[in-house]
Amino acid sequence: MNRPPIWFERKFESAFPVEQHPNLCVRLRGTPARLEEIVRGAARDVLLKRPGDKWSAQEHAGHLLDLEPLWMARLADYLTEAATLTAADLSNQKTHLARHNERPIGEILNQFRSDRFELVKRVETVDRATFSRTLLHPRMKTPMRLVDHLYFVAEHDDHHLAHIWELIGLS
Repeated sequence: MNRPPIWFERKFESAFPVEQHPNLCVRLRGTPARLEEIVRGAARDVLLKRPGDKWSAQEHAGHLLDLEPLWMARLADYLTEAATLTAADLSNQKTHLARHNERPIGEILNQFRSDRFELVKRVETVDRATFSRTLLHPRMKTPMRLVDHLYFVAEHDDHHLAHIWELIGLS
């Protein structure tokens, strides 16, 4: 079985064409639907099963929701021309403390869809020049354009969708 690569070991290059930002908006807007499709019909015990000390499929879904405020903050960083992107909590305390397995999956899915819609709606109003604006990514210590950051978010989404897919046993 092929496992998704370890997220913190991934490298991202600033090679994504700025003109492709509409494609990224479509990809980001589609994440909630893809997540819903993956978890549809999965038994609750399958969604909640934790492999050792790792997150369950439902906790991965909750983690996607937990990061929406970070993505919004980073969009604001680009719009206000901050020097550095807002730092993420690399320990993921929000997800660890959220108790996502105690919530109905529908609640997580609905809130994620709503929050992601707000993010994409704001991105769609950004002027073209802002997609080329570069800020320093705090963990990777590399410059990242807004278009690259949107690619980073889309890849992060897919990273967790792949884990959910695997945990539910669809792979």
